[in-house]
Amino acid sequence: MAYIDLKNASLDLPIYDVQSRSLKKRLASLRNRSPDASERSDTVVLRALNELSFRIENGDRLGLVGHNGAGKSTLLRVLAGIYAPSSGVVETQGKTVPLLDISLGMDENSTGRQNIRLRGLLLGMSDEEIAEKAEEIAAFSGLDSFLDLPIRTYSSGMRVRLGFAISTAVNADILLLDEVIGVGDASFKEKANRRLAELHERSEIVVLALHDNRTILETCDKALWLDKGSVRMLGPADEVLRAYEASVS
Repeated sequence: MAYIDLKNASLDLPIYDVQSRSLKKRLASLRNRSPDASERSDTVVLRALNELSFRIENGDRLGLVGHNGAGKSTLLRVLAGIYAPSSGVVETQGKTVPLLDISLGMDENSTGRQNIRLRGLLLGMSDEEIAEKAEEIAAFSGLDSFLDLPIRTYSSGMRVRLGFAISTAVNADILLLDEVIGVGDASFKEKANRRLAELHERSEIVVLALHDNRTILETCDKALWLDKGSVRMLGPADEVLRAYEASVS
C-alpha cells in the first residue's frame, strides 16, 4: 500500500551571491589564503521548506496551493527524491513517478524513438515495458515520421508532445505533477487531460501543484497550503481553498 510520510522535514538551499564572487574579492581571498572565509562569504543558505510533518495515504489526491515561491515545486522535488531533506525524514512506499520536467533525460542528437527508450528508462520502465508501450506512445504523440528524426529538429510543441506521451505511459503508485495539465497546444490539451485523468485513476496517490484552483477542487479531495516553506493549512480541498482565496482577496 502506497504512502508518503514526512516528519519535521526541512530543506536548506545554498544561494550564491553574485556580488561576493567579484574578481576583486576572489583576488583578496587568494592573497589571504583563507578558502573557508571565502566560501562563507560566497554562500547564503535559504530555508526552502520548514519542518513539514504530514502523511499522505493510499487513495489521497492532494493539491498544493500557495503563492509563487511558497515551496510547492520544491516539495514535489523532495517527494520525488531529487532533493534530500537537510533535516527530518521523508519516507515513501510505492513506485513514485514525477512529472516535473517531462523532457528531462532526452538526448538532442537521438531520434524520437530512441528517446522513448531513454526517457522510459529514466522513469524506471524496464526494456520489456518500453518495448510493449513504444507503439502506443508513438501513436499518442502524433509525430509520425518525425519520430525517426533527431529531436534537435523538433519544435518546442513537438518535444512537449513526445515527453508527455512517454511520461504518462508509466504505471505509478505515487504520481507527482507540477503544472503539467496545461501542457501543449490547444489541439493537444483535450487529449492530454483525458490521459492525465486515466493516470490519476491508475495511481494510488496523486500530489499536484497548480495555480488553477478549480482543477484542484475537481480532482483533489485534500489540499495543502504552503506559505514561505511552512504548512499554513492542511485539510479537505474545499476548506483549504476557501481559506487561501480569502487570504489572497
